[in-house]
Amino acid sequence: MTEACTRDVIEAVYRSEARRVLATLIRLLGRFEAAEEALHDAFAAAAEQWPRDGLPANPFAWLVSTGRFRSIDCWRRQARLAGALPELTAEAQTTSEAAMPEPIEDDELRLIFVCCHPALSPDARIALTLREVGGLTTEEIARAYFAPAPTIAQRIVRAKAKIRDEAIPYEIPARSELSARLESVLRVIYLIFNEGYAATRAQELTRADLCIEAVRLGRLLQGLLVEPEVQGLVALMLLHEARRAARVDAAGDLVLLEDQDRSLWDRGLIGEAKNLIDAAFTARRVGPYLLQAAIAALHAEAPSVAETDWHEIVALYDVLARVDPSPVAALNRAVALGMRDGPEIGLAAIEAVLVEGGLDDYHFAHAARADMQRRLGHAAAARASYRRALELARQPAERRFLQARLDRLGAVLGN
Repeated sequence: MTEACTRDVIEAVYRSEARRVLATLIRLLGRFEAAEEALHDAFAAAAEQWPRDGLPANPFAWLVSTGRFRSIDCWRRQARLAGALPELTAEAQTTSEAAMPEPIEDDELRLIFVCCHPALSPDARIALTLREVGGLTTEEIARAYFAPAPTIAQRIVRAKAKIRDEAIPYEIPARSELSARLESVLRVIYLIFNEGYAATRAQELTRADLCIEAVRLGRLLQGLLVEPEVQGLVALMLLHEARRAARVDAAGDLVLLEDQDRSLWDRGLIGEAKNLIDAAFTARRVGPYLLQAAIAALHAEAPSVAETDWHEIVALYDVLARVDPSPVAALNRAVALGMRDGPEIGLAAIEAVLVEGGLDDYHFAHAARADMQRRLGHAAAARASYRRALELARQPAERRFLQARLDRLGAVLGN
């Protein structure tokens, strides 16, 4: 391998395997900090050895074994955990690239349940899981929560300490205990998917690795229990994933739903999602993920934006407002009202949501208001709203889209 080729290979393996390797190392080593150090050491060893020895047949197992061995060596050198060293060493000697100590495909799911233990506060559960399972940076999590990065960092540190001090076991809980953690688990899986579907930091609009990983975790959870909200979450992710290829053009620029080539949508994923939604509704228990999936399914079934069943979408948002009220859901309902009843009604509804508060720093809210103003011919007001959205947006593709809208409105106004 050439040096450049090897570097590219290692980077690709890191993107595809780092989260799984970390989850398994946490299980094997029992501590977050030790596992994070082991992950770093394993990839440092890969950068040194793979150019010389070639890519191993099983990079995942090689990285786990290497990280684990190096941690145990480090503990031995530092004379730490002396009482546990014989047991750890014995375990390490049975580990090889060809035979891991136990099945590892569920390690990330185990880690999610550890991070979502009821002993942790809800905010700490989600922040820790996004960091350790989703691989998001503290800054990315802070943006998702509209919170200062130091606040998020403190939550993560305290959560790790509590898991260590209370010896929270690294396991998927018994079926009778699943419900106590399910809401947090569903939320973090969807937040991981959202970061992949609309990346906050990457140059590209989407991060396929995170989308695929979130869907995989959702499917694993679906295999653990039959629950309408689990089916709803998986269906919702599949419906979004089905049209990911149509969301950007050849230049990587954002394509709105109304302008997407619907022939590019994955009808297989859409069909699978609709089957899940139908099955979930038979339980006659609806939650926010199932309702959002039903809304997404109406978009997926429509031949065009104009032929979308906006009446049914508004009705579903009305139910969602009762089941799980939130400013973002209210904003989406306002946009749907504008599509059903016209931009004047939509603009009034959006303004009402903004007055309620909570979305002042949410660029999609200002972009939605700008779109209604543009449709009404209020070019100057629309331009001001697009400027505010552009000030808040961080994703390059979204910023290019907003700037293009501003430029077109500037041409209309002659400046």
